[in-house]
Amino acid sequence: MRADVILHGAAHRLEGPLLFARRDADVALNDAVEVIGEDGGARVGRVSAVDEENMVIEVLESTTGLSLDETRIRILHRPLEMAVGPNLLGRVFNSVGQPIDGGPPVATARMMRIDGLAINPAARDLPRDFIETSISTIDLMNSLVRGQKLPLFSCGGLPHDRLATQIAQRARLRDAGAGDFSVVFVGIGVPYDVAASFTRAMEESGALAHTVMFLNHADEPSTQRLLTPRFALTAAEYLAFVEDRHVLVVMTDMTNYCEALREVSASHGEIPSRKGYPGYMYSDLATIFERAGCIRGLAGTLTQLPILTMPGDDIGHPIPDLTGYITEGQIVLGRELDRKGVFPPVEVLPSLSRLMDAGTGKGYTHKDHPALAHQLFASYARANRVRVLASVMGVEGLPENDRKFLEFGDAFEMRLVAQDGPRTLEDSMALGWSLLRGLPPGELTRLSSAQLAEYIEGHEDEKPSAGGADKGGDGDDDGDGNGAQDAVATEREEGSGY
Repeated sequence: MRADVILHGAAHRLEGPLLFARRDADVALNDAVEVIGEDGGARVGRVSAVDEENMVIEVLESTTGLSLDETRIRILHRPLEMAVGPNLLGRVFNSVGQPIDGGPPVATARMMRIDGLAINPAARDLPRDFIETSISTIDLMNSLVRGQKLPLFSCGGLPHDRLATQIAQRARLRDAGAGDFSVVFVGIGVPYDVAASFTRAMEESGALAHTVMFLNHADEPSTQRLLTPRFALTAAEYLAFVEDRHVLVVMTDMTNYCEALREVSASHGEIPSRKGYPGYMYSDLATIFERAGCIRGLAGTLTQLPILTMPGDDIGHPIPDLTGYITEGQIVLGRELDRKGVFPPVEVLPSLSRLMDAGTGKGYTHKDHPALAHQLFASYARANRVRVLASVMGVEGLPENDRKFLEFGDAFEMRLVAQDGPRTLEDSMALGWSLLRGLPPGELTRLSSAQLAEYIEGHEDEKPSAGGADKGGDGDDDGDGNGAQDAVATEREEGSGY
């Protein structure tokens, strides 16, 4: 272990959170430092750029009161680390992993680097098994699989924060024997009132007991914003790969992270790329998103649900564009559905979960789940094509079958997409089958003859339910209150794999 080095009088310029100093000692990129002011208080920082003569230090706390002549810099010769231990759950931390809930410091079991360690591709296992979020358009149509990274693309002013809170509160594993489930909730660049509402919602729902929260406020330095997801993912990796938990990381809003990255890059004098963002934004985002996954031989998994707002509602903007290249699908929120009063306003057609087939079907959710999802998608796509046709020639000029698809499209949005409470997968599937019964059986080409006979034919008089968890069945055939677990157990007994 190398001894710490303290530099006196090396600082020569201060710009916001960036401290420019002479390189009077051996120092490496990303080394942790302490910036000590005239009052003796130490501020955490890290070396963000070095050359032969100078170095740039990102100060992760307020630089108010720092004097260049009296500032001392302690070089720690190690990367930034976070203290982790068995009592992380139920705690609330700030941007740099310091408790802000009034509780004691975390009992340290080990120190872990916040930049993480790259997962060896040969050690990665294929993400499998289903995480139920209670949102029908995700669970039924674009299923989230353990170990997946599935972003949510939103627009300014849409209720993505409300959706993120509900997912963090209600997400669960359907199989009670699958292991412990935890949530890491990350608020990036959020106002104080939004941060307080996040905390209050988690406390009142009881979800905070199995959740770790990291909150970065909107008025904090941009350098802190860049480290918030890294501290949070370090805690998630400890819970997943040391304590063998299944961890879901919900991060909102990654657009604030990218804006901070652009600001810090500009302050370094780096040459900008598209729309002023640094050319390395793709690789920087990859260092965050690629920390999700399953590792062969370890019981725990790390799943990510990052949320970002698309600037100008443009899905081709560099932030959603680069995110889409790294991640495994996307859930898209639409402004038109929001104007109709639909919550959550999930646009099904541009949404996609590339790993859905790996975690649904026989042995995972239900043997007919994939076929139902495919048929609903195809029918809703046709309903949207018929809407365009109806806008030209009028509803009266449409054939009878097309008018039924038009009715199906409206019912799909107002009954399945819209929901005022949580739904189990069984609730969502029952509602999906009920909606399809309003269409001619001959048009349901994605279903087998056996599925048509079991779910469609002879059920035409059954009316669909538009409610949440209090409406529709939960698949609990034996009355023990564990319908979802019973269904999964039955499927696993019949065989695994899809």
